[in-house]
Amino acid sequence: MPLEKTIYIGQLFSFYKALLTEKQQDMLSLYYEEDLSLSEIAEHFDISRQGVHDNIRRGEKSLLEYEKTLRLNEKREERMQLLNTLSELLTNQEAHSVIEKLIQIED
Repeated sequence: MPLEKTIYIGQLFSFYKALLTEKQQDMLSLYYEEDLSLSEIAEHFDISRQGVHDNIRRGEKSLLEYEKTLRLNEKREERMQLLNTLSELLTNQEAHSVIEKLIQIED
């Protein structure tokens, strides 16, 4: 799986985790956060590898749909870009300090 997709799904998971079923939360967490294989997750839940695969894909699809509707990750990225641009444009050190604090809050 491409690293970009893994990072993107991880970001969406942090925003929308609570909207998933408990089983989807558990499986996506094990797959993306704990880096377990499908076989390891299947063994953990005592289900088939295909069952794990299907659950993870449904969870990913849900995350993508939530992002399409709510756009929380997209808006966060836009805020970060604007804060970074503003930081580059300002010359006042105190303003830079405030912007750095805002950036830390976003991360």
